[in-house]
Amino acid sequence: MKFLIVLALIGAAAATPLSADQAALVKGAWDKVKTSEVEILAAVFTAYPDIQAKFPAFAGKDLASVKGSAAFALHATRIVSFISEVISLSGNSATAPAIETLATELASNHKNRGVTQAQFNEFRTALTNYVSSNASWGDNVAAAWNQAFDNVYAIIFARL
Repeated sequence: MKFLIVLALIGAAAATPLSADQAALVKGAWDKVKTSEVEILAAVFTAYPDIQAKFPAFAGKDLASVKGSAAFALHATRIVSFISEVISLSGNSATAPAIETLATELASNHKNRGVTQAQFNEFRTALTNYVSSNASWGDNVAAAWNQAFDNVYAIIFARL
């Protein structure tokens, strides 16, 4: 479910789009972790097993047994790639419609799977914890990261 990571999406299209400086802070933090796809998804599943249960290929299975599989790595890469795409578009008002389109598609796909706002928020918490523990993180980065999530979630939640 791309939703898990999208949430790391960094925003644009909502009420207060990220400035170029804020986007640079988010991109800097994300660049430090984006090659740790498997660890990111494992951290989300560890923190919130209910999210793992939404993935048919991993539901009901021990995380340790699936974490090393090709299927897990592939799905983790899909999620991180989606987030990377949204982050790369942030901080430029001309790309706000593209971010809105991506977030709208994500919302539609996850609404059909019964993913709740609460699970999106769980994902946000787990991802933020992972990034903040593995990248340079201060109040300025946290504020930009949270604004990015707020922007993307406003789009997603309006469509769930």
